[in-house]
Amino acid sequence: MTISGNFVDGYVQTKVGLLDRRIFIDPEIYAKELEQVFGRAWLFVGHETQVPKPNDFMANYMAEDPVLVTRDAKGKLHTFLNMCRHRGNRICRADHGNAPSFMCTYHGWTFSTDGKLVGVPGYKEAYFEELDRSQWGLVEASCDTYKGFIFANWDRQAPSLPNYLSNKKSEIDFMAERPTGEAEVIGGVHRWVMGHNWKFAADNFGSDGYHHPITHGSIRNATVDGKLYNRSVAERLEFRDPLDNMPAGPLRNYYKAHAEFLKKRMGGSLDGQNQILGSVFTVFPNVSFNCSRYAVRVWHPRGPDKTEVWAYCLVDKSAPQDVKNAMRNHITQTFGPSGNLEQDDASNWIQSTQTAKGFISPKYVQNLQLGLNHEEDASVNETGQRGLYHRWAKLMDAPSWSAIPDWDQIVTSPSSSVRKTHVTVRQVSN
Repeated sequence: MTISGNFVDGYVQTKVGLLDRRIFIDPEIYAKELEQVFGRAWLFVGHETQVPKPNDFMANYMAEDPVLVTRDAKGKLHTFLNMCRHRGNRICRADHGNAPSFMCTYHGWTFSTDGKLVGVPGYKEAYFEELDRSQWGLVEASCDTYKGFIFANWDRQAPSLPNYLSNKKSEIDFMAERPTGEAEVIGGVHRWVMGHNWKFAADNFGSDGYHHPITHGSIRNATVDGKLYNRSVAERLEFRDPLDNMPAGPLRNYYKAHAEFLKKRMGGSLDGQNQILGSVFTVFPNVSFNCSRYAVRVWHPRGPDKTEVWAYCLVDKSAPQDVKNAMRNHITQTFGPSGNLEQDDASNWIQSTQTAKGFISPKYVQNLQLGLNHEEDASVNETGQRGLYHRWAKLMDAPSWSAIPDWDQIVTSPSSSVRKTHVTVRQVSN
């Protein structure tokens, strides 16, 4: 396939809720999104509590590019390409640790945690002191934090992180604020690979409430402490519901003990408590937050039909150890690689990706019309998914960030001017 036409209103028809399935499987589109999306968006690379001390470091990825997140000797955070400037070998193979420098195992070029090239074997004898070491330091991305979450960006023209996050800041605030103070990541990072396009996971966690009764039907009808897990809508609106969904034990007791804090954090209103406590959202393009389980998921692309999942467990830093252990076990049980909810989701994402590989199936568009033109009235809709793909298409088309002056104002629902749009499902041309 040769990419033709615009992505906005071409491959992604937000106003009528249609998607060209080839965006999930085509190698050319994948190569383009590595450049246009992942090469320019702010990407989550970790949490400050993972690198608390000077010279701490951790390995991560920005799409398919390996990176190192370091806290240098003076305490400043950096994100570097994990690549020796000499021959391209990785300068660090450890997942995390503390070290004042990194020596490449190929020829011994050595870099400090602030990215400077500080050691070159044969500098006098072979380079005759003519190598300008100041020009061969590590390749550095822009790096910034919000409420402890670390983001990095390769494009110097990108909007500031606060402007980029836009209305997601309030949702991140909810994840960051804890009954007893700071949050921290525990237990390292859980990683596994699945055979689906990364966008399926990002849009599912972004706002797909439609799939819950069907995809998770078995777990929703399981029992918790002898009670039916899947209660009525009226019962799920009650403030206590998300906590009662947890099995009896230290975790549920801990959050019940801090219920007043949770209530105050939401302004003291009981309306919509379940929605907020159970909020799941995606910060474009590929990091998702689960507020009810305090889990962070990153969908690292590994080709058009593979995703490497990185899962983080976030807890109250000063919580008792038995509560922290219970939270980690709870996240693993639900959203680990063999979790009872993870398996439900993964099966759908994998099959949706695989069907797009055929000859006939890519000719037919994907439908995202749930609640279209009725966003204010539909209790369940695909407004969030339409917004995510609209942002994706905008970046895919834009030659530079200056071509998207309204990034922080891009809404996730069609404007009133298109409410009467006539919808016709069309066949995609070859």
